[in-house]
Amino acid sequence: MLNIPDSNRKRVVIIGGGFGGIILAKKLSSSPYQVVLLDKHNYHTFQPLLYQVATAGLEPDSIAYPLRKIFAGQKEFYFRMAEVSGVNSAENCVETNIGKLNYDYLVIATGSKTNYFGNNVIEAHSMPMKTVPEALNLRSLILQNFEKALLTDDLKERARLMNYVIVGGGPTGVELAGALAELKNHVLPNDYPDLDIRRMSIHLVEAGPNLLGAMSDTSRAKSEAYLEKMGVHTWTDTLVESYDGQFVKTNKKDLQTSTLIWAAGVAGSGISGLESHYQRGRYQVDAYNRIGDLTNVFAIGDVAGMITDDYPKGHPMVAPVAIQQGELLAKNLKRIQQNKALQAFVYKDKGSMATIGRNRAVVDINKLHFGGTFGWLVWMFVHLMSLVGFRNKVVTLMNWLWSYVKYDKGVRLIIRPFNTNKL
Repeated sequence: MLNIPDSNRKRVVIIGGGFGGIILAKKLSSSPYQVVLLDKHNYHTFQPLLYQVATAGLEPDSIAYPLRKIFAGQKEFYFRMAEVSGVNSAENCVETNIGKLNYDYLVIATGSKTNYFGNNVIEAHSMPMKTVPEALNLRSLILQNFEKALLTDDLKERARLMNYVIVGGGPTGVELAGALAELKNHVLPNDYPDLDIRRMSIHLVEAGPNLLGAMSDTSRAKSEAYLEKMGVHTWTDTLVESYDGQFVKTNKKDLQTSTLIWAAGVAGSGISGLESHYQRGRYQVDAYNRIGDLTNVFAIGDVAGMITDDYPKGHPMVAPVAIQQGELLAKNLKRIQQNKALQAFVYKDKGSMATIGRNRAVVDINKLHFGGTFGWLVWMFVHLMSLVGFRNKVVTLMNWLWSYVKYDKGVRLIIRPFNTNKL
């Protein structure tokens, strides 16, 4: 049983402790509601920096923060670590692995999951990077590959172990490629002096015509130039057709690798029971984030598909959208209690950015486009301030300073060896 006390307050159940979920729960702290947050983990993950965990730049606890600590002292708030298996909207009930829970208002803020576009073979053999455990698996696999490369006399096998293919030229793929290039250029030659690290290859494969397709032409050109200077091979207009664990087949060129990292797409993480409202990988919501014709069920963030004239495919699946929708929904839930009209959501795009290693980043803010060291400092500041918790900010800053001064990444640990038989 979830053991949530009965109350004369109406109950808001929030599924998901991501950006949208936690901002909504915090904004409801002074509301007349009982707030219940459900998540299968007991921590919030700062997903934009997962790639730094995967490439040994940060410890996982630098980007994860206990949910209970975020809401310490908040009245009429309850957190339960539970995995939601379904929603019964007819009975206003959520079904979880530890019991059922009734709600007056339900908010689905489950974020996104890796989208393989139906290619089960690629899914079976590639490495995702959407969660802390997945990032740790990738970190272990990268280091295990070099340990294996030391031991083999088979040159083809050594090449596969030292070649990395990243699929997806969005911010995640670009930043991951840059981080791997920094490992190759500054760190791995010292760790493995008896391996010719120059033979390590990093391939970034993008199905579209450009990297960072959502950013400006200026930023796209700069990012490609940065990656080329760092030794990354970029492949645009290149569609990955299959991967068997050793060879990547594309419409242009076949690549050999024992590690394919999939960063090519995401879809909303839906829940059983609301399938009729789930289209094109997201719940279809109105201007108030209500799902379909359900007046007391909402979706926010990545899992919400709000179609507007400005965003005919829905808003971008980024943290600012989730945060702004969470803030507005908190206001609207209070307005419901006050019998006031709801306010429609209008996204305020504050810009986008991506980093490609030390002193290299691209930033678009309205009509301003800049990069280089200044862009890198802006990127660092924005991400540092967005982290939850003072300790996380300090630890992350110290790691970044150490890495910058020493050209080093200090978390090259295989704590939990990754079982490659799972691929």
